[in-house]
Amino acid sequence: MEHLVGAVRSGTGTDAAWQSCRVSYEHVITDVVKVVEAVGAAIMIIGGLLALIDYVVAVVRSDPRHHAYQRLRRRLGRSILLGLEILIVGDIVRTIIVDPTVDSVAVLGMIVVIRIVLSFSLEVEIDGAWPWNLWRVGKIADEDDPQGPS
Repeated sequence: MEHLVGAVRSGTGTDAAWQSCRVSYEHVITDVVKVVEAVGAAIMIIGGLLALIDYVVAVVRSDPRHHAYQRLRRRLGRSILLGLEILIVGDIVRTIIVDPTVDSVAVLGMIVVIRIVLSFSLEVEIDGAWPWNLWRVGKIADEDDPQGPS
């Protein structure tokens, strides 16, 4: 920091001094984005493993396999959805802060559209109905009840 203060006071080297600060800021933000992406991937992996473990336990306990399978699909889908949403956050932060160019914004737009379509189709697959039709068919799903509301 004193390097910056001295450069500003003397009026020399301010561009290089500020450039080094900007680069370190971008490195920090890039590292933060990497952590956010790792968290998103970890949520998908850990959520998938927990859903699979829950399925195996349910089958061993002699729960009806159909209900255990439906719960597995729902929990796996939810962990994927949450992981995708967190990955979108990382993409947005990277595009806005690290690389704010027209090309990167266009790529971000495509990535977000693809992930939204994937999330939307996962929700339809999990719930078995279009989101706007759930109330009509009475299928506002409970997390642990594969048959929906009672």
